[in-house]
Amino acid sequence: MKRRELKNLGFDSKGALEIAIETSKRAKEMGITKGQLRKDLISLINAPEKFLNVEPYKELAQRVCGQQHPAAYAGDYEIKSEPEYKYWGSDIDTEAHKQMQNACSLPVSNKGALMPDAHVGYGLPIGGVLAVQDAVIPYAVGVDIACRVMITIYDIPSEHLAQKDEKYRKILQNNTRFGVGAQWERRKDHPVMGDKWGVSKVTKELKDKAWAQLGTSGAGNHFVEFGEFEPYPELERIKPGRYLALVSHSGSRGPGASVAHHFSKVARMLHPKLPKHLKHLAWLSLDSPEGLEYWECMELMGRYASANHHIIHEEISRYVGGEILYQVENHHNYAWKEIVDGKEMVVHRKGATPAKRGEVGYIPGTMIHPGYLVEGLGNPDSINSCSHGAGRALSRKAAKNSVTRYELKKILKEHGVELISAGLDEAPQAYKDIEAVMNEQRDLVKILGKFTPRIVKMAPPKER
Repeated sequence: MKRRELKNLGFDSKGALEIAIETSKRAKEMGITKGQLRKDLISLINAPEKFLNVEPYKELAQRVCGQQHPAAYAGDYEIKSEPEYKYWGSDIDTEAHKQMQNACSLPVSNKGALMPDAHVGYGLPIGGVLAVQDAVIPYAVGVDIACRVMITIYDIPSEHLAQKDEKYRKILQNNTRFGVGAQWERRKDHPVMGDKWGVSKVTKELKDKAWAQLGTSGAGNHFVEFGEFEPYPELERIKPGRYLALVSHSGSRGPGASVAHHFSKVARMLHPKLPKHLKHLAWLSLDSPEGLEYWECMELMGRYASANHHIIHEEISRYVGGEILYQVENHHNYAWKEIVDGKEMVVHRKGATPAKRGEVGYIPGTMIHPGYLVEGLGNPDSINSCSHGAGRALSRKAAKNSVTRYELKKILKEHGVELISAGLDEAPQAYKDIEAVMNEQRDLVKILGKFTPRIVKMAPPKER
C-alpha cells in the first residue's frame, strides 16, 4: 500500500507510518492481498492487542499499543516500595510471601491478603487475595478460570457407602471423565452452550472444544468423591446424623486455560516496561477493549465451569436416588467487583474462597482428610475471604519423588478410603494439615459440617 493510503487509515505519526510501510512490504512478500491487508490494518487500528503475536503485524501492533497506552510503554509506573498485606497461617513459604509482596506493589493494587493454605503460584500465589482499582489481572484470576467446588448432600444414611461399595464405585466410574483433553463419546447438553461464545474470537474458536469437554474434570488436584457428611448444630436445616454426600472439584477445563494464556500474553504485551519480577502480574484496564473482552470471557468461563459441576452432580444423582438435602458451589479462581473499604474494587481470589458474612462455601481437605462446609464471617482484613483447601506442602515433583505407591495404599487403607485413580503427586502427604489450616482461620469462617472422603476418583497417572 502507498504512504498516502496508510496515512488515511490512521498511521499518521512518523514512527507508526514507517513501520506500516515496512509491514505492507512484508505482507506482500507473504502473499497477503492488498484487500486483505487493508482489512487487517483497519482491525489493527481498532484492536491492536489482537495482532501482538501475528506476523507481519507484530511490530506495528506494538507501536499502536504504545500510542494508546503511553504510560505503560514509557514504564511510568509507581511501584510501591513497602507493600503491606494481612496473612493467616504460620506454614507459608518465603516465595509465596514474596509473590504477595510483588502483587501488592503494583500501581493498581489497593489491598491484599494471604490465606493459610497459601503456596507458590504464577504471578499471584495460590491462596492470594488482591483488590485492585479499575483493572483485572489474568494471572491473578488463574489459569483454571473459575475453578470451583460443589457439594451435594443426600437424605441417604452414610452406611450405604459400606453396604453398597461396588454400586457407588461404578457410579463414579461411569459418570465421570478425567484428564487433559478428556471428553464424552456423546456430548452433554446444557444451556451454557447457547451462551454468547462470540464475545471474543478466542471463545468463539473454543466453543466446539468446550462442548466436547462439557461435564468432565481435568487433571491436577481435580476430583469427584463420595463420602460421609456430618452436620454441626450450626447447620440447622439438616437433622443430626451422618449422610451420603458427593463432592467435586474442577474448573473451566482446556477452554479456560486458553483464555487465561491468551489474555495474560496480551496484558504482558501492553506493559513491556513492567519490571521482570512483575511480568506475570500485568493487568488489563477495565476501561479498555481488551480488559472488557477478558472480563466477558472470564464470566463465560465461570458459567461454563458451573455447568460442568451441575452436569456431574445431576448425572450421578440420577443413579444415587434419594432427596437432595443441601447443595453448595463456589468459585475460588475468579475476580469479583466488590466494595472494599468503601470503594468499588476488583477482588481477585486465586485459590481462595469468598467468605462474606453469611456466605456458605466448601473447603476440601485431601483424599483421606476431611473437608468442611463453612459460613463466612465477613472479615474485612481478609477481604471477605478464606482458604480453598489444605494447601500444598510439597511440589508435584517432590511428592512423586518422596511418596511410593505402597505408602499411598497403606495410608488409604488405614483411613478406610477406596481410591479409584490418582497420581502420586496428589498423595495426602503432599498437603498441609487441614485441621491446622482451619484452626488458623477461625476469625474468617465458622464450620457448619464435616465431610469425610470414602470413594475418590482423580485423573489416572497416564492422563495427568
